Amino acid sequence: MSDRPLPSYSSDNLLFLTDEQLRQGIEAMFFAYRGFTADPDRILSDIGYGRAHHRAIHFIKRAPGTTVNNLLSILGVTKQSLNRVLRTLIENGLVESRVGVADKRERHLFLTEKGETLESRLSDAQRARMRAAYREAGPEAVAGFRQVLEAMMDKELHRAYGRLKDGGQ
Repeated sequence: MSDRPLPSYSSDNLLFLTDEQLRQGIEAMFFAYRGFTADPDRILSDIGYGRAHHRAIHFIKRAPGTTVNNLLSILGVTKQSLNRVLRTLIENGLVESRVGVADKRERHLFLTEKGETLESRLSDAQRARMRAAYREAGPEAVAGFRQVLEAMMDKELHRAYGRLKDGGQ
């Protein structure tokens, strides 16, 4: 992955990182995110979609039948912006919206076959990148990385993540 070695840190001095070390971590996260989103961004730009479309597709795949309100909560976007994204995905045959059985006001979202195909292309690209990085870093680094990511989440986001991680919606 990287051409130059990164500085190593002993566990003793990790609790006392300098501002410079924290800046390096922030920058590493920024560039890692750019790398993580680069492949899906290329795929999406070819069909006129952006990251908002990707996030919606990802979480609809993750929780088939999720409601629009649940998706709003997970994504933390306005109803107006989500409706714009969903309208495009529905019009283009990637997402199907079904009226709720118990509550007719709810709309439940499902990927169509075409949506499943796109989601697979997007996720395959990201899984390949993550798999390679995880393999290079090793199991202890992977566990530590996940701990750091979870520790950075606000409490509400951590609860939403926990529900997804546990298979709930």
